[in-house]
Amino acid sequence: MTLGERLQAFRDARLAQSLLFGLGLFLLLVAAPLSSPLPGPGGTLLAVAGLTLILRTSLWAKRRYVRFKRWQPRAGSWFDWGLRRGSAKRREALRKERERQESPPPSEVPRIDDPLPKAGFELAPIDPTPTETAPAEAAASAEEAPRH
Repeated sequence: MTLGERLQAFRDARLAQSLLFGLGLFLLLVAAPLSSPLPGPGGTLLAVAGLTLILRTSLWAKRRYVRFKRWQPRAGSWFDWGLRRGSAKRREALRKERERQESPPPSEVPRIDDPLPKAGFELAPIDPTPTETAPAEAAASAEEAPRH
């Protein structure tokens, strides 16, 4: 049995569940409020850690969490991400796959990265006329002429 399997077996034991739930309550209700006046996000981090422990060990808290997610799905997705829940990872992978199947291939998507779309430059001449470049060419050829 590997160390990870032993830790999982210990965490699944009823005594460990009760201890982790108690630690979560302590962090959420005692440690977080006591550390919140201190500078920095210490109170928030302790509250999140306590809430995580409670959600992982309490069936009652999980039911309340599901109800909260139905009421506030956007906030629920942030909580899922923070808890690294497997169901959230599966839902995200399914959503990305569905978007990939529904989107058109890249060859059919119109380009929108043109820096000057319809700025009126299509009416201006692209190449200068010979009269516009003649003085510049004459000056250039005069500079290139060998001097004695």
